[in-house]
Parts: sequence; C-alpha cells; structure tokens
Amino acid sequence: MDFEMPQFALALPEIWLLGAACTVLVVDLFAPGQRRGATFALTQLALLSTAALAVATQWGVEGTTFGGHYVADAMGALLKAAVTLLTALALAYSRPYLEQRGLLKGEYYLLALFATLGMLVIASGGSLLALYLGLELLSLPLYALVAMDRDSRRGAEAAMKYFILGSLASGILLYGLSMVYGGAASLELAAVAEAAAAEEAPLLLLFGMTFMLVGVAFKLGAAPFHAWVPDVYQGSPTPVTLFISTAPKVAAVALFMRLLVDGLGPMHASLQPMLVLLTVASLLIGNLVAIVQTNLKRMLAYSAIAHAGFILLGLATGTDAGQAAALFYTVTYGIMAAGGFGLITVLSRAGVEAEEIADYGGLNERHPLFAGVLLLLMISMAGIPGTVGFYAKYLVIKAAVEAQMLPMALFAVVMAVIGAFYYLRVLKAAYFDRPGEAAGASAAPLTPGASAPIRALLLVNGAAVLVLGIFPERLISACQAALGL
Repeated sequence: MDFEMPQFALALPEIWLLGAACTVLVVDLFAPGQRRGATFALTQLALLSTAALAVATQWGVEGTTFGGHYVADAMGALLKAAVTLLTALALAYSRPYLEQRGLLKGEYYLLALFATLGMLVIASGGSLLALYLGLELLSLPLYALVAMDRDSRRGAEAAMKYFILGSLASGILLYGLSMVYGGAASLELAAVAEAAAAEEAPLLLLFGMTFMLVGVAFKLGAAPFHAWVPDVYQGSPTPVTLFISTAPKVAAVALFMRLLVDGLGPMHASLQPMLVLLTVASLLIGNLVAIVQTNLKRMLAYSAIAHAGFILLGLATGTDAGQAAALFYTVTYGIMAAGGFGLITVLSRAGVEAEEIADYGGLNERHPLFAGVLLLLMISMAGIPGTVGFYAKYLVIKAAVEAQMLPMALFAVVMAVIGAFYYLRVLKAAYFDRPGEAAGASAAPLTPGASAPIRALLLVNGAAVLVLGIFPERLISACQAALGL
C-alpha cells in the first residue's frame, strides 16, 4: 500500500493554533507578574490569527487529507471563524472578573485554547475517528474549567455532574460510532454516506445513528439530555459559563453536520421523527421552566435549552435552507449569549455576583447604558423584530413551513411567545423596579467591576445585536455560501 503524504497546508489553522498554544504555555511559565498580560495578548493573537487563517486557506476550497480524516471546505472555515472569534470574545470578558477573584491563571487560557483546538478538529472532521477525538479534546478541558475555582463547593458539584453525564454521553456516542463503523465497514464519512444511500442500508446504521444523536443532543444541551445545563451554568464561574454557552454550541452543530448530514444524510427520513421529539421537549422544558427561575444564570441556562430546540427544528427539516437557518441561529445565539453573560461579568465585582434577577432592579437609574444593552439582548433573545434574534427565529420557522412541517412551525411560534415572558421580566426589573426593593436582591448595588475597554466591548456587543438585526444579509449569505447555496 502506497503512503500518501498529507497536505499539511489544508490543516494550517489547527497546526497554527496547536503551535500557538505551546508557545503560550512556555511564555506563561516565564512571564512576570500575576496579571498574565503577555499570556492574554498571545492567546487573543492566536485566536484572531487562526480565524483569519481558516477563512483565507479554506473558504471556497474542497479538499481532504490525512487519509480522508480531515476535510477542508467553506462550512468548516465559517465554523472555525465563529468558534475562534466567540472564544476570543469570551476570554476578553473574563479577564477582569478572574483577576478580582484571584482565579486568573495561565491554565485558564491554555485550557480554552485546547478546547478551541478540539472544536476546530470537529469542524473539519472527515471520519468517525477524527470527530470523536475532536469531541474529547473539547470536553476534557471544559470539565477542568468548570472546576477551576477549587474553593467553590457549588463549582465542584457542577464539575462532577458535568463530568459524569458527559462521560456517559461520550460512551453512548462511541457505541453509536462503533455500530456505524460495523455497518459501513469504514471510518470515513464519505464511505458511510455511500452505505447509508444503498437500497437496503444496514440496520446497524439506524441503531448507530440513534446513539450518535444522543451524544450530539447532550453537547447541544437539548432536552431530555439537558440535566447538566442548569447546574453547570449556575455553578461555574461566570466566565466559564460564558465560554461554554457560546463556542461549544457552534461545535455541537458542526458535529451534527458532519455526522448526521455528511455521513448519514441519506437516512434523514428515519432521523427526522427523533429530531422532532427533541425539538418539542427542548422548547417545552426550556421555556416553561425558565419562567419560574429567579437566578439569571439559571434562567439563561433554560433559555439555552429552548434555543437548542429552534436549532434542532432547522436541522429537522432536512433541507439546505433549514440547515443554513440553523447555522445562522447558532452563530447569532453565540453573540447574544456572550453579551448576556458578559453583562453579568461586567456588573459583578469582588464579593458581589450579579446573578439574581432581583439584583438588576433599577439598573436603568444607575447605569442606563448597561440597561440599554440588557434591553437589546433580552428582546433579541425573545425574537422581537428589529433584532438579529428575530431573523434567526424567522429563518428557522420559514424553513419548517417550506419543508411541510406547519404544525411544528406553529408550535415554535407559540413557544417563542411564551418565552418572551421571562425575558421581559428581566427588563421589568431593570426599568420599573426600585434598586434593592425586590426580595433576594443583593445589599450592595451593582457597580461595573471591569475596565473601560471591557465595558466598551460590551456596548459594541449589544450594538452588534441591533446592527445584525437591521442588516443581516451578509451573515445570512455567508451561512448559505458555506453550505454551497
């Protein structure tokens, strides 16, 4: 058998990020001071340059290397750019918060970089093996990040739950991968797709697809595989929650697109009923349970479950338009979630956590600019016209109607209306309640604990939700072009 030399240039983003992570590790060992300025700067430079490399080297390219285990295409380029930019945004918000609490360590940046590398591998995974390795490279650093505050009992409990449930989901996914490998007799997704398109597709492929969907749904935080989401979101340090709620969601959609579209796309008719069940469960549980939450991080956790339902609805259509809508929804949700948790980090300071909804009472009187950002983020998540959240929901529902899934489209509209209630409840506290008036409010008023540049970044993040809502065409076109539309 002849050995074919891999085309290393195709995998330049991953190679570059791995080298950058090793450089950051060495620099952090010798960098003076506790503020980790050099480590932070190098990490941000590595992420931004990786995003540029991904777009420059892989947009418009169709190629495979490493024996079919690696795929370079426009979809991978878009996913990698989204993942790296969202990670850079999350790390920018995190620094002041961690520094005030004595948690700013080089390990935080290294774990984030290696988790990002895992997401990049998933985005270009061309085989079952590559996708599983990328998923594990993503998951292991996340477990450590959740437990990074060793003095927090709540954080340790959240990390244990995340690790145990994540290991279970990983095992189920691996079991499904082994079934698919047995049915297709190959690890490459192209060969799996050929086996799935056969007139009499092996029954093992159907069983494997079911188990693989469980693993993907867990990473996406979809019901009924959502048990980890509220506890991990609330128990983790807010910067870690911010990171988990943004880039890994994009990686979960990338995993779905590679495994269940590129690999088992010909069997979508069998997959669709399961996706519909996950969609209904996620929309119901996410929206209804979020209504009764008083902790903002926990409310946003159940909100994330509901948003996962909309993403799954787009994927359930099985159409190119539905997949593009799901991709657009995931990227824009990452921007909104980054702003939401970023606001919590900015308004928190040493000894005061801006976690309870009651803490935001009278925010408009004390910090009208931040109240404005909160307004934009909440109405966008609710799907109010004029914001990017509205376009995300509109595209998914439109794709569902075009795919003859009218009952599901109507159900999604009803759930979106119900979901608007708990977002408006937060705005009611910020604009109509008096400071410290509500039960459960912190005795200390919320005061921005971040530097001026980070507060400016938050304002830009909030403005982006509005600008993308008014001019969404470029991002929509990019998502469609990534899928060859």
